[in-house]
Amino acid sequence: MLRGIPTEISPDLLHALACTGHGDLIVIADDFYPPYSKSPNATTVFCKGNTAAEMVDAILKLVPLDVEYEAHPVEYMVPDADSGVVLTENKVWDDTIAAVVKHGYDAKCVGQIERTKFYEKAAKAYVTICTSERLPYGCIILQKGVM
Repeated sequence: MLRGIPTEISPDLLHALACTGHGDLIVIADDFYPPYSKSPNATTVFCKGNTAAEMVDAILKLVPLDVEYEAHPVEYMVPDADSGVVLTENKVWDDTIAAVVKHGYDAKCVGQIERTKFYEKAAKAYVTICTSERLPYGCIILQKGVM
């Protein structure tokens, strides 16, 4: 047992996070995300029983964001502009921003990324964390910074 590790962080996830380096991408996936086809080279870790925003909060207790080099080291998935899907608010997005701010970051470091671009970027992820998030567009990408 280790002290200070959030209960949402499993031993497998702790190991995967410890293996990440500056600039590595961490995908926090909703319950519908296909990790093996969209992030085929990533380590996949299942953290069921947690929402996406709960995982953001837990991870930010251990991992810094890349605010020095990225305008938006946190990006949440939104519908593609040409999809016909209109979604102007989402609890996942609001809770993610709240978690980022809770850990001392400016809310401006959180951005949006369209679904298709999300999948393209997620293909380069080091780790994909599969949650039980059931709200639509509940996927997030974090870019790791330095201590």
